Amino acid sequence: MTGRTTPSGRVLPRFEEAEGLGPEDARFVSDLVAVLERHGNLDRFGLCLLHDHFPVASDEILVETHDSDARTLHIQVEKASTTKHAKASQWRFVKTDRSADGVESLAYQVTLQCTLASGCPGSDSRTP
Repeated sequence: MTGRTTPSGRVLPRFEEAEGLGPEDARFVSDLVAVLERHGNLDRFGLCLLHDHFPVASDEILVETHDSDARTLHIQVEKASTTKHAKASQWRFVKTDRSADGVESLAYQVTLQCTLASGCPGSDSRTP
């Protein structure tokens, strides 16, 4: 298996190697749906297959734009510190640790972001 190392130290599989949801995941999906529903987030969040196509450095972020007329999405890599695309749209869950003072770290890492001005969904009247 080849790919990028995650915050937990694991290597993301290449897309060709990544295993999607299957019948053996039925209980996991049911539990996830129940948690999302309990918190009122069933129509707000979904699930994506974590995988790697190419290296993305720790100071970089994937950025999504789209063309409503052509009905296409485009994702490119930008420096996280200088991108103007600031609205996160995909996250990766990470194991959290409590610091010495008992404060828990964030349980997610942003993996994809965009802004309304960039052509992301909601930037014009044709996009809900």
